[in-house]
Amino acid sequence: MAHADVTLAYARRAGEYAAALGSIAATHPSDRALIETWASEAPGPLLDAGCGPGHWTAFLRARGYDARGIDAVPEFLELAAECFPGTPVALGDLDRLDAPEDTFGGVLAWYSTIHHGPERIGVPLAEFARVLRPGGRLLLGYFEGPETAPFAHAITRAHRYAEADLRRAVERAGFEVFEAHRRSGRGHRPHGALLCELPAAA
Repeated sequence: MAHADVTLAYARRAGEYAAALGSIAATHPSDRALIETWASEAPGPLLDAGCGPGHWTAFLRARGYDARGIDAVPEFLELAAECFPGTPVALGDLDRLDAPEDTFGGVLAWYSTIHHGPERIGVPLAEFARVLRPGGRLLLGYFEGPETAPFAHAITRAHRYAEADLRRAVERAGFEVFEAHRRSGRGHRPHGALLCELPAAA
């Protein structure tokens, strides 16, 4: 699916999405713990890549981290300004990040790459590697499955990934995966998360 089509699909349902998922109260406690641990170990400022309505960016800033968010959907940024005043969020594209090399100590991509199929996932991953400092940390949240395949997401078509396939894509972008998490439960799709590090120069 074209990048512009995904953006438009979210724009049409931004308010509905934010009402259902755009608050920390709607998140799982284990996800909050994982994201805060990642943030505490990242060596520098943080980028919430695909921040949606800004709840994770606000969560990180409330805990004292230097975090900012970007998203391709203007309607999400309007909601972020309304719900989380003062939280730095801006229009941006995961496939073409508007930041110099070595800018960030950590990139959070929490389900923001689920609409990138196997043929395109390498594009944002390469951008994350470009803007991270050596030793920087990427936390990638995704829908996990026994095989990599598209599925009918509530907003528009998305992809679930087999962990091994996503690991290979992340490693091709230059990262080392040092930790993997999986969460499943009644009534929702299995969730996965990969903690990755950009190796420091030798």
